[in-house]
Amino acid sequence: MSKYLYRFGRAAAARPWRVIGAWLIVALAVFALNGAIGGPTRDDFRVPGTEAQRGIDLLDERFPSEGGASGRVVFADPDGDITDDAARATVEATLAELAAGPNVVAVSDPFDPSNAAVSPDGDVALATIRYRIDPPGEEEGLAALEAVDDARQAGLEAELSRSVVQGVEEVEGSEAIGLGVALLVLLVAFGSVIAAGIPIASAVFGIMIGLGLIGVAAGFADVPSISPMLATMIGIGVGIDYALFVVTRHRGFLHRGIDPVEAAALANATSGTAVLFAGTTVVVAIAGLWIAGIPSVAAMGFTSAIAVAVAMVAAVTLLPALLGLAGHRIDRWKIGRRAHAELTESGATVSGRSADHVGRHPWRYAIGSFVVLAALSAPVLAMRTGMADDGNGAGSTTYRRAYDLVADGFGPGFNGPLTVVLDGTVEGGTASVVDPDVTARVADAVAATPNVAAVAPPVVNDAGDTVVLTVVPVTAPQDEATARLVADLRDDVLPAAVGAAPVDAVVTGQTAGYIDISERLGSRLPLFILAVVGVSFLLLMVVFRSVLVPFKAAVMNLLSIGAAYGVVVAVFQWGWGASLIGVHQTVPITPFLPMIMFAILFGLSMDYEVFLLSRVREEWVRTGDSHRSVVDGLAATARVITSAALIMISVFAAFLLASDVEIKMFAVGLSAAIAIDASIVRMVFVPSSMALMGDANWWLPRWLDRVLPRIDVEGAAVVEAIEVAVPDDISEIEPERELVAR
Repeated sequence: MSKYLYRFGRAAAARPWRVIGAWLIVALAVFALNGAIGGPTRDDFRVPGTEAQRGIDLLDERFPSEGGASGRVVFADPDGDITDDAARATVEATLAELAAGPNVVAVSDPFDPSNAAVSPDGDVALATIRYRIDPPGEEEGLAALEAVDDARQAGLEAELSRSVVQGVEEVEGSEAIGLGVALLVLLVAFGSVIAAGIPIASAVFGIMIGLGLIGVAAGFADVPSISPMLATMIGIGVGIDYALFVVTRHRGFLHRGIDPVEAAALANATSGTAVLFAGTTVVVAIAGLWIAGIPSVAAMGFTSAIAVAVAMVAAVTLLPALLGLAGHRIDRWKIGRRAHAELTESGATVSGRSADHVGRHPWRYAIGSFVVLAALSAPVLAMRTGMADDGNGAGSTTYRRAYDLVADGFGPGFNGPLTVVLDGTVEGGTASVVDPDVTARVADAVAATPNVAAVAPPVVNDAGDTVVLTVVPVTAPQDEATARLVADLRDDVLPAAVGAAPVDAVVTGQTAGYIDISERLGSRLPLFILAVVGVSFLLLMVVFRSVLVPFKAAVMNLLSIGAAYGVVVAVFQWGWGASLIGVHQTVPITPFLPMIMFAILFGLSMDYEVFLLSRVREEWVRTGDSHRSVVDGLAATARVITSAALIMISVFAAFLLASDVEIKMFAVGLSAAIAIDASIVRMVFVPSSMALMGDANWWLPRWLDRVLPRIDVEGAAVVEAIEVAVPDDISEIEPERELVAR
C-alpha cells in the first residue's frame, strides 16, 4: 500500500491543481445530489423485537388514530386564566391552524371535559397533535412553529414538545469555535500560518463533502437528527488529526533538504499508510454499531463512518496536492520560534526527560497511574442509562419551555405518559373482542399501582379487539422510578390483572420505547466491547510482532475509556460541575453513548498507539535497548501526539455550546477520553509498563511470527529503498524511485 501512496502522493504534489479540481468537482456533484435526492433527518427510534415496538406496530395496524407520531402544544396565559373567553378564542384559532398543517391527522381539544387537559388552577392548557407520519419532519415542525407564533403575538405563552420540532431548533457555531482553537494549536505546533492552515483546509473540505453524503443517505434511510452534528464533531477532529501527522512528516523531510514534491510523496507513503490503517480501523469499529440491533444507532454509526472515511481519503489525496502547492512556502509567515527545529538528542526534550524518569521508577508510576485511572472509572459502577427528556434542553428552546409549563401545571409525569394496549388474542384467524370487565380490571389495577398519577378512560377501536389506556406516572420520563414502574406493570401488575383472559397486555409509547432501547444497548455492549478489543489485539499483534504490546494496549484502552465513562457519569448523572456547561439537573446517560464512544475512542487510541509504538519499535530494532527505545520514541512523537490531542479536545469541547444534552455528553466524554489517553496513558502508563516488561515487550513465538502476515504501517520499506543516498545527494533519489516503482 505504501508504494501506491508514494506514487499518488508524488503525482498529486507535482500536479496539485488537477487533484484540487477533481475534489471540487466531486464536492459540487455531492452538493447537487444532496439538493436533488437528499432528505431531512428523522428520529425514528424503532427497536425490533421489544415489547414497546410490538405495541407501536399493533396500534399502527388496528388503531391508526392512536398510532403514528404525536406531539404536544402547551398554552398558558401569563396575565389571567387560560379558560377566559379571549384566551380560549386564541387557543382554538391556533389549534385550527395546527390541524390544517401538513400530515396532521387530528388535534385534541383541551377544553373538552373528557380530556382533562386544563390544569386544576386553570393556568395551563394542553393539546395533542397526531401525525400520519412517524416521526414528523422539518416541514411539519416549521408549520407548527408558525402556528404557535400567532398565539404568542396575541399575548399567550405557546410552546411545542420536542417530538414536533425535532431538528428545527439547533445552535450553530460550535464547529467554527473548534476550528478556531485548532488553528491556534497548529500555529503553536508548526510556527507557520501556511503549515497550520493546510490541515484545517483539508479537514473542512472533507467534512463538507461528508455532510453532503449524509444528506444523500437521509433521502433513502432514516438518519437521526443527532447524526450530522456527531459526524461533524468526529470528522473535523480526525480530519485535522490525520492531516497533522502527514504534514509533520512532510516538513521533517523538507528540513532534511528533500524536494517538496518528493517530501510529500514520502510523507504519503509513511504517515499516509498509518492514516489509512487508523482510519479504516475507526470506520470498521463505528460501522460495527449494527451489532446493537437498533436501526437508528446503526445509522449513527454509518453516518459517522462516512465522515471519517472522507477525512481519511482527503488526508492521502487532497493533502499531498496542498503540500505540493505550498512547496517551500509552507514555512513562511512564521509565528514565534521555529516549532519545527529538530533536536539531535531526544533526551533533551521535556517528554524525553519525563520518559527517562518514569522508566527509571516504573513501579511507582505504573501503580500511581493505575490508581488514578481506576478512581476515575469508579463512577461507572453507578451508571444508569436512559433517554434524556425535554426538561434537559436549553431554556431558549420551545420544547424545554413546554416541558416546564406541563410540569408546573399537571406534574412531571404528564411529560412522558405510558400507553397500555390490550390486544384480543387471535383465535381461529380472527381477533377476539376485549371483555369490558377485563379492561376495567386492568384500569383499576394500574391506577392502584404506586407511582401512577392517573389513568385516562379507555379508548376502544371499532372492532373492539384493541383497547388503549393512557397512564400518567407521578415521576418524570427520565426518572429511575418511571423505569421501575414500567417493569412493575410488565412483570406483575398487568399479568395479574389480565389473568386467564384471552388478552395480551403490553406497555408501549415513547417513554417505554426509550427504556427498551436502554436495555437492548446495555445487553449488547459487552459483546461489542469484546469484539472491538479482540480485533484491536489481533491488529496490533500483526503490526508490532508482539503478544504483550497488544495485550497492554487492550488493557490501557479499557482503563482510559472506563475513566472517560466515569467522568461522564460524575458530570451528568451526579451533577458535578454540570451547571458550568448549561445542564441544570441530573440526567441518565444516553444509552447509545457508551457504545458509540467506545467505537470512536478505540480507533483514535489505535491511531496514537501506532504512531508512538512504531517509533519505539523502530528504535528498539536499531539499538536493542528497551529503555532507550521508549525514551527516544516518546521524545520524537510527544509533540505531535500532544498537538493532536489538544486539537481533538478543542473540537470536541466546542460542542458543549450545543443545546442538546446528548451532544454535550459526547463532548465531555470524548474530550475527557482524549485528555486521559494523551496524558496519563501515553506519557505515564506506557513508559512505566514497558519498562517493567523490558525486552519481553517484543516477544512473539516463532511459529506465530511465521504465520502472521506482515504489515508495514509506517512505510519503512519505501523510505529505506528511496533514501539509500539521502540526504547527501538528493539527485540520487531518482534511480531509487524507479526501483520502488518497479
